[in-house]
Amino acid sequence: MLRKEKLKRIKKNLKKIKLLILDVDGVLTDNSLFIDDDGCEAKRFNVSDGMGIYLLMKSGIEVALISGRNSKATQIRAKELKIKHIFLGVGKKVVAYKKIKNKLKVKDAEICFIGDDLLDVPILKKVGLPVAVSGSNPFAKKFAKYITSAKGGEGAVREVIDLILESKNIDPGEFL
Repeated sequence: MLRKEKLKRIKKNLKKIKLLILDVDGVLTDNSLFIDDDGCEAKRFNVSDGMGIYLLMKSGIEVALISGRNSKATQIRAKELKIKHIFLGVGKKVVAYKKIKNKLKVKDAEICFIGDDLLDVPILKKVGLPVAVSGSNPFAKKFAKYITSAKGGEGAVREVIDLILESKNIDPGEFL
């Protein structure tokens, strides 16, 4: 489907977004884990996604992370990006989702969630704009209103952020 057609289909949802919630592995990363002989973990994060998160937060839209894995690398990246709402090592992501939603006093319709796998489905079913990244589990994709062109860790988050900012007529250049 052409980008224009995708945008038209989800434009109403995009305008309402006040909170972007991201899964980490497979969304902010390419789903790879690098573990050295000492057990130290490393992940590859996309800088363009990071810039998008910065621009989105500057525009007044909150960003949160929910991950099933507890990862020092993710903690460090979240701190670099100044993301305040971080839930790592979460078994039932929907519980963390409800906490964030209540804390920020936002409605389901005002939330965009980007996920890629089975653990993300309960949240994908609830939010106003459920997004799956290219390469997601096929079952998770069934619940997405938008599937990114880019893969996780390769600019998928930035793709969605650019759509949100565009739909709200926000010029990201004003924050630079």
